[in-house]
Amino acid sequence: MSVPPDQRPVVRKALRAAFGTEALDGCAALSGGLSGAETWRVRVGGVAYLLRIEARFDALRDPRRSYACMGLAARACLAPRVLYADPDDGVAIMDYIEPRSLTLDYVGKRADLVVELAQAVRALHGIEGFPPLVDYLDGLAMIVDQAGRGGVVPIGAFDGWARLYEACRRLRPEPVSSHNDLNPRNILYDGRRIWLIDWEAAFRADRYVDLAAIANTYAVDPEDEATLLRTYFGREASRAEQARLWLFRQVNHVFHAAVFVAGVAGQARAEDLGGPDLDVLHQGLALGEPLLETPEGRLAYGLARLRTVTANLASPAFTRAAGVAI
Repeated sequence: MSVPPDQRPVVRKALRAAFGTEALDGCAALSGGLSGAETWRVRVGGVAYLLRIEARFDALRDPRRSYACMGLAARACLAPRVLYADPDDGVAIMDYIEPRSLTLDYVGKRADLVVELAQAVRALHGIEGFPPLVDYLDGLAMIVDQAGRGGVVPIGAFDGWARLYEACRRLRPEPVSSHNDLNPRNILYDGRRIWLIDWEAAFRADRYVDLAAIANTYAVDPEDEATLLRTYFGREASRAEQARLWLFRQVNHVFHAAVFVAGVAGQARAEDLGGPDLDVLHQGLALGEPLLETPEGRLAYGLARLRTVTANLASPAFTRAAGVAI
């Protein structure tokens, strides 16, 4: 097991606590997400588990908060079972979920998937105990500022954000226990059901943060969006609720644009905002293309999100949504 020497004591401690032994039947490093955490699939007694070591600790990546949220989600059967989690060491062991493709292997129609995702989000938002961290919009504003000043995109690329920020600031807060990063990498399908993973960004936030993330990836047409909201609320959504989701779908685009642009500072640069359409990139990601494995690919994805939200904020739909949402 290629664990750095300084991490080996805490890994041995975790294995002894979870299994009563340090002996493994097998171990394989896994490619991680964008958080930088190191993950391994380990086998003990012939059973596969996931061993995770946090890469760094900061105000957002705080295992004390994220492990607490992960544990609550696991007890609600939304996240894999947690066998061990030490926030001081930044080490966790949980059940390993063998992932299957939601695009190729999902048993059901797209509407069935939208319903299942909406039910999972509703259950998540019903959990009590996720702590507050920061006002979501204010936290995003800091990321947008960093992305705009990083020299990756032309000056003024994020200028539309100010109008969106002001429109969402006027809305009545609806804080719930929120994952805050429900991108496809954080939604696993095992052939029978979905699981939510990677809880670094979890804290109390507006309910529409998670709903918008699901809508932007999986609710591809108005019918899907209506199904998402109907399942979540248990009734038809009001015009104000539809408008609020529209606004937060734009917030979600800004989030991904800012995170991916800021994340490639010093590694890639765009002379303009051109590139592949977002739908094309989502189709490739759904089929397993390694788009996000390179700085250029991550920048292309961030630019696609940025073009999408820029066009949407320049459309009459923005004015209508801002005037209806409450």
